[in-house]
Amino acid sequence: MLNYVGKRLLASVLTLLIILTVVFALMRQMPIEGYFDNFDKVAKPVVEAKLQQLGLRDPLWVQLKNFYAGLLQGDLGISNRYAVGVNIGSIIKAKAPVSIRMGLFSMALSLLVGIPLGAKMARSKSKIWDKLGTGFIVFINAVPAAVYYIYIQSYGSRLFNISMLFDMNNPVTWILPVVSMSLGSIAYYAMWLRRYMVDEMNKDYVKLARAKGVSGRNITMQHVFRNAFVPMIQYIPSSLLFTVAGSIYIESLYSIPGMGGLLVDVITRQDNTMVQTLVMIYASIGIIGMLLGDLLMAVIDPRISFSKVEGVR
Repeated sequence: MLNYVGKRLLASVLTLLIILTVVFALMRQMPIEGYFDNFDKVAKPVVEAKLQQLGLRDPLWVQLKNFYAGLLQGDLGISNRYAVGVNIGSIIKAKAPVSIRMGLFSMALSLLVGIPLGAKMARSKSKIWDKLGTGFIVFINAVPAAVYYIYIQSYGSRLFNISMLFDMNNPVTWILPVVSMSLGSIAYYAMWLRRYMVDEMNKDYVKLARAKGVSGRNITMQHVFRNAFVPMIQYIPSSLLFTVAGSIYIESLYSIPGMGGLLVDVITRQDNTMVQTLVMIYASIGIIGMLLGDLLMAVIDPRISFSKVEGVR
């Protein structure tokens, strides 16, 4: 177990280092205008002095070394266009709680609706609930998310008399963005849980339980559901982290002052340092989510072996 955890940690760290290095190198190819506010009005000597101060005239390997040294000390740099001269860490600290709160609500709704929906679809295969759930899943996956996001915002605000824009102090305005943010995850959980449960229902141990007279409800809840839910566990940490990090489009659509809208804003303003930092944060979230999913899967699923026997893991 410890050997497995160590290997997964090492692989995750190496992957993260590669991603950070590539992103850093690519961002250094961006125009220097992204490091200045009102670049056209800045004199060339001032531009050169600022580039020297930021270390952008140093060789790339020196810049990379300085970047990692600062990163280890918690220094994410400063904003050059979004909030000139402000530490990026303080900006993220102010934005992150909003996205975290929205993400947790969205994730809770996704689990509370998606898991029961998938279980209900599996138990009523080819019946009305299964057909309705399948229709919902097909719609969510076939229609571009931006389309139904806009419809939810437009018609939902009119139908329920809710403001189209987010208000931190008005919990009612949280409803539409939270629902919108959770739809994709609801469809995902329902689709895969249904599939895993249907697969489990066709296995020999279920047929044996039925032959012994065990009730269908007991078979479903005590055996089928538990075994079917195990493969999904590895996706929950990454799904949770990405949801908590904020939905880029939804936060922009509802003017939510969170991490998602921040990324769009800094890209629009061409704030290179902040774009670099946020891309790295999202990449880190993805890697951490996959790592936690693998570790959680290994802890919960007793069928996973941590040693190789005759060439089989």
